[in-house]
Amino acid sequence: MQATVSRKRIYEAVLEEHLRDNRQMAFLAGPRQCGKTTLAKSLSDRYFTWDDLETRRLVAGDAAGLAGAAGLNVVRESKPVLVLDEIHKFVRWKSFLKGFFDLYEDRMRMIVTGSARLDIYKRGGDSLMGRYFLYHMHPLGVAELVRPGLDVHEIHAPRPVADADWDALWEHGGFPEPFVRRDRRFTVRWRKLRREQLFREDLRDLTKISDLAGIRILSELLLARSGSQIVAASLAREIGVAETTIKAWTATLEYFHEGFCVRPWFRNIENSIRKTPKWYQRDWCEVADEGARFENLVACHLLKAVDMWNDLGLGDYALYYLRNKAKEEVDFLVAKNGRPWFLAEVKLSDTTPTRALAAMQEATGAAHAFQIVRNLPYVDADAFSYRTPVAVSARSFLSQLF
Repeated sequence: MQATVSRKRIYEAVLEEHLRDNRQMAFLAGPRQCGKTTLAKSLSDRYFTWDDLETRRLVAGDAAGLAGAAGLNVVRESKPVLVLDEIHKFVRWKSFLKGFFDLYEDRMRMIVTGSARLDIYKRGGDSLMGRYFLYHMHPLGVAELVRPGLDVHEIHAPRPVADADWDALWEHGGFPEPFVRRDRRFTVRWRKLRREQLFREDLRDLTKISDLAGIRILSELLLARSGSQIVAASLAREIGVAETTIKAWTATLEYFHEGFCVRPWFRNIENSIRKTPKWYQRDWCEVADEGARFENLVACHLLKAVDMWNDLGLGDYALYYLRNKAKEEVDFLVAKNGRPWFLAEVKLSDTTPTRALAAMQEATGAAHAFQIVRNLPYVDADAFSYRTPVAVSARSFLSQLF
C-alpha cells in the first residue's frame, strides 16, 4: 500500500513557513515532473498556469485583469495565496511580476513556479531583487523520505530508510510518480516521455537553438559519461560543432535541469585541475553503469542539501570535486562560507578510505572526510562526529542531510 499513495514533501513545510513569515514572492524552481505544480496547487487559493489560454490573455493585459480574476479587489479576512505556474514562458515575465507585485503585495501572497531556472538575479534585465526568495525543489531523496517535516538544522540525527524505499530510489529514481508507482515498464515509458517533452517543447519553445538534433546528441553523450569530466573540445569533434557551442548547449541543458555541472575546487591543491567541470544527470536511474549511477545518486543528494542549506539561509554552501594533474581525485567537496567543510568519496563496496581522501583532507583542512559506501547496512551513528577519514553507510549518511 505504501507505494500507491503520494508522499509528503518537505517543501510543503518550507513554503508554509515562507508564506507565514515573508512578504516576498516564493520562487519555486526545479526539474519538470518533480512535484512543483502539485505542491503549489495544494497551497493556493487561486491557481494560474501559462499553459492556459485565459491566463495568457490576463498576463498579456494589464495587472488589474489578473488581480480581478484572482479576487484581489475583494476584502478578505486573510491574504489569499496566488500561484503563477510556468510564467517564465512569457517573454516579459520579469517586468510583469515586478509591476504586479508592487501594486498588490499588500493584498496577497504569491508562489511562482517554473521548470527552467528562476534565479534571474544572475542575469541582466528587469530587477526583482528584494521581491522574492528562491527555493530549489528536487526529486525525493533519503532524508526527505525519513524526515518530511522541516527541521531547520544543518545536520540531523540519522534515521533508517525503509528497504523498499531505498530499492525504489535505486531502480526508479526520486521523481515522485515513478518512485510511487514502482513499475519498471511505467518508469521506462515515463522517462522517455519526459525527455521528449524537454526536446520537443521546452527547448523548441523557450530557446533560440535551431540544431535540436545536435543538442540531443550532446545530451546522450553527457548521459553516457555522467560522473566524468566534460571535455568540450572532444565533444565538439564528435558532434561537429564549435567548442563554444558545446559550452552553450551544456549550459542550456543545465538551465532546464537535465543535469548539472560540478566544478573543481583548486585552492590549496597543488597542480589542481581548475576549469574542467563534471556532469551529473538529475535522473540518476538513467545511468546504466552501477558505479556511475551511485555517484550520480550521491551527487543529486548533495546538491539537494546544498540548495536547501542556501535557501533556508543557513550559510553560503557550494558543491565541488577535487582532482590534480597526477589524477588523484576525490568525488566531492562541500564548502561552507567559502571554506572546505567535508569531502566525500563514493564506492559501491570498498570500505577502506582511499589515500587521496586523507591527502585531500589534509591539503584542504576540511573538518570531515567520508567514504560513502552503498553496500554497507544502516548504522545509527552520527558520521559528522568523526574528524578523520571514515567509511559510512550511504543509507546512514544521506539520511543526515536534507
